[in-house]
Formats: sequence, C-alpha cells, structure tokens
Amino acid sequence: MVQKLAWVFGIVLLAVGVLGFVPGITNDMLLLGIFHVDMMHNIVHIVSGLAALAAAWGMYSARLYFQVFGVIYGAVAVLGFVTGGALLFETNMADNLLHVVIAAAALYAGFMMKTETVATAPMGMGATM
Repeated sequence: MVQKLAWVFGIVLLAVGVLGFVPGITNDMLLLGIFHVDMMHNIVHIVSGLAALAAAWGMYSARLYFQVFGVIYGAVAVLGFVTGGALLFETNMADNLLHVVIAAAALYAGFMMKTETVATAPMGMGATM
C-alpha cells in the first residue's frame, strides 16, 4: 500500500509542479486561484514528485521516502506559519494548511501504515499445489 501511495503522491506532485508553470491555470502566481506558487515552489513540487516516483519504482524504500518527505513538509508548514510564508519560496495560508495535511499523510504512511505481507497457506493436509 505504501508503494501505491508513492505512485499517487508522485503523479500528483509532478502534475502540480508542471501546472504551476501553465498560464491560465496559474494566474497572478496563484495555482487554481488558491495556492501561491512561483518558479522555486514548482521546482520543489516536481523534484518531490520525481522522488516519489523513484520510490514507487523501487529505486529505494517508499516508506523511507514518506518518512523524509513528511518531516520536510512538516517543517515547511511550521516555517510557513512562523515566517508568514517567506521561505525559499513564497507560501500563503492555503499552502501552509495543505502542507500540514500532506505532512500528516506522509508521516502516517512512513511511520504508521502497516507493511504488506503475503499470506501463505501451510502445506499439509488439504493443501493443493
């Protein structure tokens, strides 16, 4: 399940990063008229999305991706609230709240979500091959 979630995160973050550069979808530096984006913010989304896709492909642990990603996005959310959105990239309240939700989901996936195990039936009486 964690690896499947990495696919979702990767596709969504990559799409959001690319859409942040598209005029009409992003007007006055607001993606969908809500979320503040700029070039650095879009690049961060693209890099985060590519990292999630690499984890989903099995290049490294999806659980590790979510652990690191959750901590980083949690820190970004806290810094966004504390600084009023003046980070390496600009954020607004909608960004900060979304970063909290994303961090919580990632931290849950990285630290709390159960690992999938393949159930095997014991070979013995009544077992067939």
